[in-house]
Amino acid sequence: MRLSEHQYRSVSAIRGPLLFLERVFASRLGELVRIESPDGRSLSGEVLKISGGEVLIQVFGGTHGLDTRHTTVSFSDAVMRAPLGDGVLGRVFDGSFRPLDDLPMFIPEFRMPVTGAPINPVARAHPVEFIETGFSTIDGLNTLVKGQKLPIFTCAGLPAREMTDQLLRQARLPDGGPFVLVFVALGLTHFEYQFYRQTLEHMQSRFVAFINLADDPVVERLLAPRLALTVAEDLAFRREMDVLVIITDMTNYCDALREISTAREELPGRRGYPGHMYSDLASLYERAGRIHGRKGSITLLPTVTMPEDDITHPIPDLTGYITEGQIVLSRELHQKGIYPPVDVLPSLSRLMQHGIGKGQTRKDHRDVANRLYRAYAKGCDLRRLEAVVGRDGMLADDRRLLDFADRFETEFVHQGKKRRTIDATLDTAKTLLDSFREVSL
Repeated sequence: MRLSEHQYRSVSAIRGPLLFLERVFASRLGELVRIESPDGRSLSGEVLKISGGEVLIQVFGGTHGLDTRHTTVSFSDAVMRAPLGDGVLGRVFDGSFRPLDDLPMFIPEFRMPVTGAPINPVARAHPVEFIETGFSTIDGLNTLVKGQKLPIFTCAGLPAREMTDQLLRQARLPDGGPFVLVFVALGLTHFEYQFYRQTLEHMQSRFVAFINLADDPVVERLLAPRLALTVAEDLAFRREMDVLVIITDMTNYCDALREISTAREELPGRRGYPGHMYSDLASLYERAGRIHGRKGSITLLPTVTMPEDDITHPIPDLTGYITEGQIVLSRELHQKGIYPPVDVLPSLSRLMQHGIGKGQTRKDHRDVANRLYRAYAKGCDLRRLEAVVGRDGMLADDRRLLDFADRFETEFVHQGKKRRTIDATLDTAKTLLDSFREVSL
């Protein structure tokens, strides 16, 4: 039943977080709607699909209490916009931009569409200058550069949560310029939320956080990263700040995407994930970058938990296509007590060369990194030979390379909870290399 030009009571079906509406006169993709439940509650939603007079609506907050006879849907003729302004700094919000920190909502200065404004490829500036994370395996060997997209590939049971916590506390610009962290946590348990909350409380106003709990509506898991990136774009390109966006965990995001796709009865792709997952992930990841003539930047550091430790799984596989490298965590190193358990051989930062300085500084850094990689790769390869013939049956130089691989893991990769500056990282590497000077590295 149509109540007015923009109001309808013609819900044909409700499936999970989706609402199917028929005999709609006019609507548009992305349009916001207001949904009045039979018990008087008011919910928000967004138009996902239009097919003739039938409209598919994604409901924020879940569809509990709605029915097909008495639910009223009102179209707003507006797309979803995120509230922006200086008051966003130092705040914690949920996946629908509602405050979680027991403070009143700030007064927005203006609003912007959560889909963002695509960066013209011609206007994109090359990523330059690095962000210091405090981890030697990243700063020294897989440098994170302003404007880069560098995911962390982890496995169940590995300390990705502890690394994320340290990144929130440690990440900074070497020159001390204006720097803000935007933290997005998807599908958290209450224990994990309390874990991160302690860190956020000590960060003062240099962060913005969007928290989606495991028992929150699944639709908010898809919305939270878009709200966060809209805030990041405002901070980076209007206020000209360098912004690091940390998202954990993109696997939960993709699982939510699969759940919505199943409810929409879409044809599944690999492992049951929707065929459009690549373009959906790209719509998030490609919002990172720099713009010519602007001082700010958006750098993206998402965490991806690889299901079944499989790096060829669709989620890490598609992420690797879109991003500029990856940091891979190792279960073997974790079992040895190495923290952070970063496996440097499959890890890669394709933009490292743009972020390690110029002239002699770049040459020295590149030379140290190359020598470490070369010697460690030889040592790891010789471990297979050692398993066959034993250490006593190997040449003296080969035994020294095995010793180098062991000390590289325990002295360079392993640093515990201690933060290392880039100077300390390079000094540690040079000391290690100097102690094996007699071996051809």
